[in-house]
Amino acid sequence: MKVINENAPDAVKEEVITGFTGRIVAVDASMAIYQFLVAVRSADHAGGASTQLTNEAGEVTSHLQGILYRTIRMLKAGLKPVFVFDGKAPGMKSGELEKRRAKAADAATKMKEAVESGNVEEQEKYSKRTVRMTKTHTADCQRLLDLMGIPTVKAPTEAESQCAELVKKGKVWATATEDMDALTFGTTVQLRRLTMSEARKMPVLELTLSKVLEGLKLSMDAFIDFCILCGCDYCDTVRGIGPKKALTGIRKYGTIEKFVASLKGSKGVVVPETFLADADRARQIFREPEVTEGSSIQLKWTNADEAGVIAFLCGEKGFNEDRIKKALINLAKAKKKTQQKRIDSFFSFKPTTSNSTKSKKKQKFEKKRKAKVTASKKKQIKKTKTSSKKPSFSKR
Repeated sequence: MKVINENAPDAVKEEVITGFTGRIVAVDASMAIYQFLVAVRSADHAGGASTQLTNEAGEVTSHLQGILYRTIRMLKAGLKPVFVFDGKAPGMKSGELEKRRAKAADAATKMKEAVESGNVEEQEKYSKRTVRMTKTHTADCQRLLDLMGIPTVKAPTEAESQCAELVKKGKVWATATEDMDALTFGTTVQLRRLTMSEARKMPVLELTLSKVLEGLKLSMDAFIDFCILCGCDYCDTVRGIGPKKALTGIRKYGTIEKFVASLKGSKGVVVPETFLADADRARQIFREPEVTEGSSIQLKWTNADEAGVIAFLCGEKGFNEDRIKKALINLAKAKKKTQQKRIDSFFSFKPTTSNSTKSKKKQKFEKKRKAKVTASKKKQIKKTKTSSKKPSFSKR
């Protein structure tokens, strides 16, 4: 993100959420759910670290609260969200997933040490790093969204690639995720911070792919290679090569293979043995991801099954019924806001029916212009002739 800010500042725009009224946005569901599990927490009034929200049975409910209220907030702003869920992770991602599990295990150990030492600040930090999203969390959120009348899509593999496919086929306007791979998969517009808490008062970031490419001075293929060098889920990175060197190298050499060849003998640079083969496979994933054809996906927003929402959240998950009923009233009101059109949709320009029509109009305009110039010249000549006939008087 820093490289984009420095080299393509025009590609990043800060916007308030109401600036997207009338837009249909594909939300990376897994990213949003993980955010809610980490951020939607209950403060410890005894001075300890905050904890995830749970019901009387001890089940975590942070993800459901996040989905319910953040979705209503988006609808209230006039957005129409579509939640896209991950499918099976690509085989090449197994190494990245293993690293994440190792980091979570390390965080759990440090969390235990922080509890034993009574260090609340460390407890707060490491408790968030131990959060893991389960299939139950995902299923809960998908069920709630279905009951709320919000469309969901199950991707064959990565949600970001499916979101990008929906953008490319014109089904949605943008992809909402914190994962920068969305741009690498080809989404034309990416929104970051869309599902963050309103209390944080942080503007939504709108990134435009065409302006990113223009600012970085890269083609789409070169951009994919640059992103792989910067680090992705499908292969290791080259030690000693950061984003700045990666950008310079790809600009100069055009491809990962040529750039890596130029690094031979460079001090402090370590290229993993399988890097080039892994990078090529990663490149193919970004260029031709496994997705459901976007044009075949139908998106429908329907009225909420209010009785179903109450039965699920209050009957099964222990939510307060009065609060959920109030939320359902707000949901119904918010859905009406999504019927508002963007002001720019009222200004349409009709193309002319054919080139011949354009040509005729241009010829007519040119004829009138020439006639005016000719008349002006004749008038000037006549005036000059008249003035030359007048006698001149010299001073004596």
